[in-house]
Amino acid sequence: MSQLRDELMLKLENKAAKLGVVGLGYVGLPLAVEKANAGYEVIGFDVQDQKVEMVNEGHNYIGDVVDEDLAALVKSGKLKATTDFSFVKDVDTVCICVPTPLDKYKQPDISYVVNSTKSVSKYLKRGMLVVLESTTYPGTTEEVLKPILEESGLKCGEDFFLAFSPERVDPGNKEFKTKNTPKVVGGCTPECTEVAAKLYENVLEGEIFKVSSPAVAEMEKILENTFRNINIGLANEMAILCKRMGIDVWEVIEAAKTKPYGFMAFYPGPGLGGHCIPLDPFYLAWKAREYDYHTKLIETSGEINDFMPEFVVDTAMKLLNGHKKAMNGAKVLLLGVAYKKDIDDPRESPALKVIEHLEKNGAEIVINDPYIPEFKHNGKKYHTVDWKEVIDDTDIVIVTTDHSCYEYEEIVSRAKIVYDTRNATKDVKNNREKIHKL
Repeated sequence: MSQLRDELMLKLENKAAKLGVVGLGYVGLPLAVEKANAGYEVIGFDVQDQKVEMVNEGHNYIGDVVDEDLAALVKSGKLKATTDFSFVKDVDTVCICVPTPLDKYKQPDISYVVNSTKSVSKYLKRGMLVVLESTTYPGTTEEVLKPILEESGLKCGEDFFLAFSPERVDPGNKEFKTKNTPKVVGGCTPECTEVAAKLYENVLEGEIFKVSSPAVAEMEKILENTFRNINIGLANEMAILCKRMGIDVWEVIEAAKTKPYGFMAFYPGPGLGGHCIPLDPFYLAWKAREYDYHTKLIETSGEINDFMPEFVVDTAMKLLNGHKKAMNGAKVLLLGVAYKKDIDDPRESPALKVIEHLEKNGAEIVINDPYIPEFKHNGKKYHTVDWKEVIDDTDIVIVTTDHSCYEYEEIVSRAKIVYDTRNATKDVKNNREKIHKL
């Protein structure tokens, strides 16, 4: 194995290795671009024809990728995409970056990981490195991937290298991107860790932190997002209580932030969204049952966060009642569908749950999101409209995503009622009597 390690390490050092990335979404495409930018020849694999065609035409569809970079890399031959997994035989490393959603019972659905690993296993060769980046429960790499890959007849730690290195993509983050975010790596053997770390060291600028096993790396990622989930749950519970007590929770948080130690600011909102924070704690809660342990704190914070869209609609209903208007038949303008500001990703967005509750209560909804012209939810297609054309006829405006491009002064001046769930209107100076905050 030492010889195989030395051979792959040399190829990585000389940029002679060919690298593969499975899954060309929010994690995989930026990673593939960074690998190609570092001087490697990269093949991206995806089951969606449209994504593959767009990459091969040099057309970007991910916010954190620079259009010109992608086009230049494709034109130079450094990056190409395919739906044909037989090309796995041509690469020296494979990083698997596919979705890991929850099913309707909030249990892990790792079918994308399993299917991708089976596709890789068919073409696995001696000396290859396989790294899983998809967020998952502790044990997945060794309990699921390793046996599937060994169906090839090759042995992990003897014939090929296997590791886990969790993605840390934060869409829309202006400071930390794939390139400069520190990376955690845990291999099935010390040599697996060494080779995987070498790959990332040659591609990324962030620190590469080695841990003793894939399970540690898997648990580390779950801890990151569970930490955020729980603290956001606390912020949301404080918001509910502050509302009842007539206290501005946003002012409370700003005051608490003045303490230089022992406090980290988390903010309330209409719920949790995105592909990690709302999902990952449930992976851990599911796995904990295998060890006869009930993750009470994690599940309680999940319940609080899941309740927030309903709380938002209940509050909006009370605001309308105060203006002698019923929710049933009211015209509601919803500003923002993306799960966070200034991105085009509606996955798990709390705005979708807010829409569900509004429709259930008979509201007539119009939606605006400058980043998402149309979207589907529960089989229904929604189109966003120009808020400036409809705001005068609406009974209430609910800010569910605080996009920077919104003209909040004008929104408040023209709206009858503004319910701000993100504190987006904090700097609005006029007509503040119209503003009601979470």
